[in-house]
Amino acid sequence: MRNRANLLGYSIDTFSFDEAIDYAKNISGQVVTVNPEMLSNPDLQSVVNSAELVIPDGIGVEIGLKITGKNVRRIPGIQFSYRMLQECAKNNKTVALVGAKPEVIEKAVQNLKSEIENLNIVYYQDGYFQDEDKVISELQAHNPRLILCALGSPKQEFFIRKAKAMMPDSLFIGVGGSFDVWAGFVERAPEIWQKCGLEWLYRTIKEPERFKRIFPTLPLFVLRVLKEKIIPKGV
Repeated sequence: MRNRANLLGYSIDTFSFDEAIDYAKNISGQVVTVNPEMLSNPDLQSVVNSAELVIPDGIGVEIGLKITGKNVRRIPGIQFSYRMLQECAKNNKTVALVGAKPEVIEKAVQNLKSEIENLNIVYYQDGYFQDEDKVISELQAHNPRLILCALGSPKQEFFIRKAKAMMPDSLFIGVGGSFDVWAGFVERAPEIWQKCGLEWLYRTIKEPERFKRIFPTLPLFVLRVLKEKIIPKGV
């Protein structure tokens, strides 16, 4: 059963990592891995709140939930998605990947197949397509159980919302830059940075162009949460 917390008008599931995996194995629809950027985009509110599972990916979301009194640990989207790939391989479920550059997705598919025994990727498509309906039609033809979309936010969230309405048996997850990591094009933060919730900082150091995207979004997000806690809406 879902137990959700409200954060700035967005409903976020409070599962632990293993609980989220067990829940996701038995549902279809859309999984959104939220971060402060996404929760600062009002256009995404209806998508997030209508998703079948919403997990707190960014450390800023974990901090925001703590401010509101919810002790919920973040669930890194890349780890969650990789575990779901392993579950599909173990249970003979098919998989599809959509997004990223052509050379990235091809290498990601190659690496994932060699890393995860019995992984059955029945379809993949890079993110440089113009015809969404054609891609969705091709996905329907293969009818994979799990579909990972790396189109960047909010594009991937809107694509998934459209596709899930036509594929009631599939589970979709928006995975952002995960394909780049799995392809070996981007290095993931060392484990100590991950455990400290500083993966975002490591990536910003490695990719300074991300600075403008992270700041001032993260501190402003925390300030918004604090403000709402101190002065609730309607007061």
